[in-house]
Amino acid sequence: MNQNKATTEIAKKKVDWAVEARGLVKQFGTYRAVDGIDLNVRAGTVYGVLGPNGAGKTTTIRMLTTLLRPDAGSARVFGHDVTKEPHIVRQLIGVTGQYASVDESLSATENLVIFSRLLGLGRAESRRKSAELLEAFGLTEAAKRPLKNFSGGMRRRLDLAASLIAQPPLIFLDEPTTGLDPRTRNQMWTTIRQLVDTGSTVLLTTQYLQEADELADRIAVIDRGRVVAEGTADDLKASIGQSSLQLRIQDPKDMECARRIVEQELRVTAVASPEGGQLTAPLADADKVADLLITLREADIHLAELSVQKPTLDEVFLAITGHSAQTETSEKTDAEDKGAGL
Repeated sequence: MNQNKATTEIAKKKVDWAVEARGLVKQFGTYRAVDGIDLNVRAGTVYGVLGPNGAGKTTTIRMLTTLLRPDAGSARVFGHDVTKEPHIVRQLIGVTGQYASVDESLSATENLVIFSRLLGLGRAESRRKSAELLEAFGLTEAAKRPLKNFSGGMRRRLDLAASLIAQPPLIFLDEPTTGLDPRTRNQMWTTIRQLVDTGSTVLLTTQYLQEADELADRIAVIDRGRVVAEGTADDLKASIGQSSLQLRIQDPKDMECARRIVEQELRVTAVASPEGGQLTAPLADADKVADLLITLREADIHLAELSVQKPTLDEVFLAITGHSAQTETSEKTDAEDKGAGL
């Protein structure tokens, strides 16, 4: 079964799940890097796997992409077992890692043509496909440049382009924006959204909380080889507590009176920041805000600004795991890298 036929079969079957993993385990020596992970990735979505370095993200991806054999558990890609049918799974996926898998001595066009030829495309089709991808990723002007003259962001975009030559229905992006500047990272985010808009499914690993929040339809939080939380970004934020109401008072002299009114109306404890004239209070019932505003107006207290803030994913991760998503677990990272051959 070639890639096009495999994709056609998926379309005919209307497969709901791009990835189904149950109890995945991978152990390197005495160290268990992945400890019973379950994942369900719906076709046509972006699924984020969020966790710090050494959490087990890359090892999980390597098992799902047939590069590592699970020690226990099972996984299916569009219904095909990654262990029993690896040849079919490989035809259905594209993989982009943390570092560009391209030859720096060649130009962008030459790299893409080589990848295309290796995938079985003819000479003319390889050149056409390469030109099409270079244009799509904003690299046409740099097409003839040696890769050694490319910036990190350009190399990352070229690597992603190479993984899309066969137009796979499922794309694995393992920390694709690590080390990129904010502008280039935003360009990559736009590209990822376009991939999903054209029918692909994306499984994205990241340690950037904003990236997961911006892109993912659902997020699995992984820590120490296990899924410790799963849901939409809003679900995860709601799981750790309430939103907060933030008020900025025009006249600092009104701060104490405003604080008393807020506490009385909302029946909570408000925190005052006199320097910025700001009050912050937990908000369990948004309907009470209207009554609060009326009371403040009756007291002749004027607001410069009002906003309701949801918890951030950073706060979610800290609440769930007890540490930041940026924390490195050096022992686990070393074990994974040695075992996975990274």
